[in-house]
Amino acid sequence: MQLPAVGLGTNGIDDAKTITTAIDVGYRHLDTARVYENERVVGTAIAESGVARSALTVATKLWIDTLGADAVRTGTEASLDRLGLDAVDLLYVHRPRGEYDPATTLPAIDEVREDGLTRHVGLSNFEPDQLATARAHLDAPIGAHQVEFHPYFQQDELVADAQKHDYPLVAYSPLAGGKVFEDPVLEDIAHKYDVSPAAVAIAWLCSYDNVVTIPKASSETHLRANFEAADLELDAADIARIEGVEETVELYPE
Repeated sequence: MQLPAVGLGTNGIDDAKTITTAIDVGYRHLDTARVYENERVVGTAIAESGVARSALTVATKLWIDTLGADAVRTGTEASLDRLGLDAVDLLYVHRPRGEYDPATTLPAIDEVREDGLTRHVGLSNFEPDQLATARAHLDAPIGAHQVEFHPYFQQDELVADAQKHDYPLVAYSPLAGGKVFEDPVLEDIAHKYDVSPAAVAIAWLCSYDNVVTIPKASSETHLRANFEAADLELDAADIARIEGVEETVELYPE
């Protein structure tokens, strides 16, 4: 599955205008989830954008209470109804817990994919061993894997898995909840390139093969800056400095 380097994370966005502005800026990957309670907002923005549906990659996620074999289809159909779409491009297992059972959940998602309700099956917040188990139960290749990934929570094993099996690793919370703005290393690198620490964090993620990211922003200025950060090329020394950040902060522990 091919995804743009920078997409839009919509968790916390409740105004369709923000999303239509992002689409106007150039965003073509829109990420939502049932648990974000904004699928209707995303659907409204898609309908009002004037951009062809085929030009957009729309992703949503099944929460842990809709991962039972009998609940996958109804959960998927409910998300599609809220989005106002016939299908999404990417349907994730939001977290591998709750009603999740790889032997039953994943074949059920394969079925909704085969019936045209999603084009790809995604996983989110999985560990390497869970990815291997999922591959054994899925008919289709993993379309994408979405995880928390930023300078304070680096994901070397998961990057390696994405590269080995050639799927995109989608980094959420790339700005670490705003922590990147207070980091002296990122501030120093940002000063060198005359950009913000946010742009540096995004560019660092985009420097990895098979990694894309979905920062959230509300203003057009920040939406544009995040989108344009994909074009920033950090030199090897600066990438190494960010990789050397020793502090560990996990915003959304399993």
